[in-house]
Amino acid sequence: MEILEQCIIEPIKGASFLYWAVVFLVFGCIVGSFLNVCIYRLPRGESIVKPPSHCPNCNWQIPWYFNIPIISYIWLKGKCHNCGKKISPRYVIVEFITGVFFLCSWLKYGNFNPYLAIVVAIFTAALIVASFIDFEHFIIPDEITIGGIVFGLVVSIVLPSLHQSSSWSSSLKQSVLGLILGTALIYIIVQAGKLIFGKLKVQISPDTKIVFTEEELILPDQIIPYCDIFSRKTDAIKIIAKRVELADRCFWQTQVVLTPEKLLIGKEEFPPDTISFMEIVADEITIPREAMGFGDVKFMAAIGAFTGWKGVVFTLCVSSIIGAIVGGLLIIAGLRERSSRLPYGPFISLAAIIWIFIGEEIVRIWLY
Repeated sequence: MEILEQCIIEPIKGASFLYWAVVFLVFGCIVGSFLNVCIYRLPRGESIVKPPSHCPNCNWQIPWYFNIPIISYIWLKGKCHNCGKKISPRYVIVEFITGVFFLCSWLKYGNFNPYLAIVVAIFTAALIVASFIDFEHFIIPDEITIGGIVFGLVVSIVLPSLHQSSSWSSSLKQSVLGLILGTALIYIIVQAGKLIFGKLKVQISPDTKIVFTEEELILPDQIIPYCDIFSRKTDAIKIIAKRVELADRCFWQTQVVLTPEKLLIGKEEFPPDTISFMEIVADEITIPREAMGFGDVKFMAAIGAFTGWKGVVFTLCVSSIIGAIVGGLLIIAGLRERSSRLPYGPFISLAAIIWIFIGEEIVRIWLY
């Protein structure tokens, strides 16, 4: 009987496991193609269902045989078949990474619980979308954060093995605890960061013209939308102005303070929406900034709901280390200024993925 099991049953099990590994890899690449749609459309407020996949340059609808993950990109040499314009390598990178993470999900959890492998694969897909959107737009959509919180809570009830528990009540408790801890820790960091790093003095040349339009702040070397500056009602742009020019009047040698709700020029106050144009001559400008955004708070809450409190602590510590290393290397290489923004979402995602696949092993080695 033992010989029969070794010769027949074990090879069948092995073949089955290998078969599903290939299925997860291929299906992951297909899902990656859909994730590219989400990455492009979600921050733009577009539907992820309609219209069908099309070239962002010429709007040519891509037929299925030119939309095969990875293969089509290589076959077309990274160009649109219709207009010949280059297609961002991000598309093939996302497809490949998603396929790899789906494969890892099966290899890690497939033998233990195939349903858990599927859930982990879905979660890694959400992390990929959040990372690429945050990297490009410095936002993490609520579809990912709020949806991730709900997903983590529901899965904790339906699949207690997510938290290595035998009962749904214990599993849900772990999920809620992770959600609360994740929210609290990042919220504290956001508030502390605002208190310590909440003001940035932008050095400009003497007698520089600074222009305020209805939607953006225009400096000599950059244009900053107000939505990137103001995240709270108390945020304020402050300038010691040599001259302030409005459409109907001028001011000299006065302080200017602009918040989302009011504009102060000296002792006079104006509603910001009544000022369509303002030009200021000054030597320095102070603008508000955030150490982290509130999107990161909701994002860590979602990760906590999925990984529990241990995953939150691990993710926070490891993401901080990764962020410090990457930021330091970029500064040394001259690719980033010390005061420039750096999206934190990708570091959180990477740390969470490390926890999901090898986190406990790392902690065990570190402690023992």
